[in-house]
Formats: sequence, structure tokens, C-alpha cells
Amino acid sequence: MIEFLNGKLVEKTPTYIVIECHGLGYFVNISLHTYSRIEELENCKVFTHLSIKEDAHTLYGFSEIEERKLFRDLISVSGIGANTARMMLSSLSPAEIQQAIVQGNHVLLQSIKGIGNKTAQRVVIDLKDKLTKKDGATLLNLPSNNKMKDEALSALLTLGFPRNTIEKTLELITKQAGEIQNIEQLIKLALKNM
Repeated sequence: MIEFLNGKLVEKTPTYIVIECHGLGYFVNISLHTYSRIEELENCKVFTHLSIKEDAHTLYGFSEIEERKLFRDLISVSGIGANTARMMLSSLSPAEIQQAIVQGNHVLLQSIKGIGNKTAQRVVIDLKDKLTKKDGATLLNLPSNNKMKDEALSALLTLGFPRNTIEKTLELITKQAGEIQNIEQLIKLALKNM
């Protein structure tokens, strides 16, 4: 219903913001992940999710579309409500949550307040396939904020290498090689390791 809000941040806390848009102030619940992205900003755009219940209409805001998508995936799991999903996104980064789900890491999910063993297992069972595959490609690939990795992935896909192999190789290289200077160096290292 409300896709996003773009306006002036009137109030900021680690759990909610008040954002003014054209003279209206919206109270928006946020995660610590989103707070860390907007804490220095005066104006911002937040992607929203509106939760409608009998007794309340509650807005949740996210600094990135990917975080909102993960939030929606999490609340689709039986036993995970909006506040629990927000707690998960406050405890771990979206990438860490996705990685834990894809790898079946129940222990990491259970380390989040309010997530027990059964809930952690249900999250993995319900979301593993959804987060792992989309049109035969892995969704949990390289962080979206790393342009060099994205460009290397695209170049290697064009050369005909399988996506899963490329992603594993690039992940391995970035963990072992440390600071990589440019895209050419990254692609050369990937080609040597595949």
C-alpha cells in the first residue's frame, strides 16, 4: 500500500524514526541495520511494509529493498511475527541471516533473542530453497554493495562459467587474498582458481 517514504527525519532512535513527508509525520519501526545506514542523514528514503491488524496499522521501514524482502520472507514463516523479524534484522545483518538460512546454521539463528530451536529449524526449512534458488541461480551471492565483485561475476558469466562456481570462487578469493586493487586483478585470480 505504501511502497516508500521520502522526507525529512524529524526523530531518529535505534528502533523507530519519525519521517515528515509533505507535512505528514509517519512513525516507522526500523531495525538496527537500517538505523546504522540512516543515523547520519537528515533526509532519507525508506522502503516500507504496512502491517494491518485489528487493533493497529504499523509501518516498518528499511534502508534497502533487499532488507524489506528478507523481512517479508521471514514473516511468511509460521511463528515469526513482524517484531520478531525486526529483532532478527537488528541482531544480524541481512547477509548473515541469509547465509545462516542457506547453510542451515540453526545455532546462529537461535542466538537471536526470541528464536528457539524449533523456530530456527522452521525458518531454515521454509526459506532455504526460496533464498537459494531463483531461476536456477543463487540469490545469496556477493554483497550487493560490492561493485567490483558484481562486475567480476557478470564478466565471468559472460565467459560461460557456471554461476555457483563463480560465486564460490570469488567468495574464497576475497577471504584469502585480502585487498584486491582492481576488477582485472579479481577476474585473473578467479580464472586461476576455477
